[in-house]
Amino acid sequence: MISLDLLVNAIVAGILLGGFYAAVTVGVTISFGMLDIANIAQPAFILLGCYAAYLTNGWWGLDPIVTGIVMTPFFFVLGMVVYRLYYYAFERRGDQAIQGLAFFFGLLFVGEVSLVLIFGVDYRFVEAPYIGPSIHIGWVDLPLRMLFPCIGALIMVGITQLYLTRSFIGRAILAVSQDPGALQLMAASPTKIKQIAVGISIATCSVAGSFLIIIQPVEPSIGRDYIGRIFAICVLGGMTSMPGMLVAAMLLGVVENITSTFYGPSWSPAVAFGLLLVTLAVRPSGLLGRQ
Repeated sequence: MISLDLLVNAIVAGILLGGFYAAVTVGVTISFGMLDIANIAQPAFILLGCYAAYLTNGWWGLDPIVTGIVMTPFFFVLGMVVYRLYYYAFERRGDQAIQGLAFFFGLLFVGEVSLVLIFGVDYRFVEAPYIGPSIHIGWVDLPLRMLFPCIGALIMVGITQLYLTRSFIGRAILAVSQDPGALQLMAASPTKIKQIAVGISIATCSVAGSFLIIIQPVEPSIGRDYIGRIFAICVLGGMTSMPGMLVAAMLLGVVENITSTFYGPSWSPAVAFGLLLVTLAVRPSGLLGRQ
């Protein structure tokens, strides 16, 4: 018989985990969902955010989340540089499919190897007052190391959604992959809009990386664990929909956590991706995608 308090805690923990999944998927929803740029190197940039938080926390005792926010402009510039390289090497020549995918795979590999050479393969962690304590509300336990990233993720998704829907550049990002010609008639360069969009996409990795190292210790190859989940959540949510991505992240987190709690962690990825296949079979455009 399933214990009710265990089930409730599994659902709550899954929602908190889903909030973190949303944080790491925001960038891919912009680059892959809206721009059709399959940036599989996104986990490498997230890990870069992890190690930036680790260094500043170790040297100066700076809070990891503060580091993630402070480093966001630097990651934005890095993202713009990455897109420029991608554009001149592949997109301008129409080779953005297979060759572009190889480019981002190369970035992922180079980033991982570089982190191994600099930091080794040992697990690294940070220290903060909210890593360890929990809030107890009746049957429910809310670990602060999961609660803070979840709240931060909701704020980040909300800000990104407001920017995309209320600003000219945000609306241009939504339009650029649909009709670049129409965008040019509005005196906007599709290339510059994409450059800004990829910059925003990678800027989110700074904050997402600080969340990851709060939740668990990290080592350079841990990013591989999230590649499949990130793209699955993006597709499940409807590719271009931020609210859909958030719902999909929460749903995947709850399904994974319930499966892991009652049937063992080895089953959780299979059940989660099975849910993805069933959902797409019923609704090919995703949960909140356009029909």
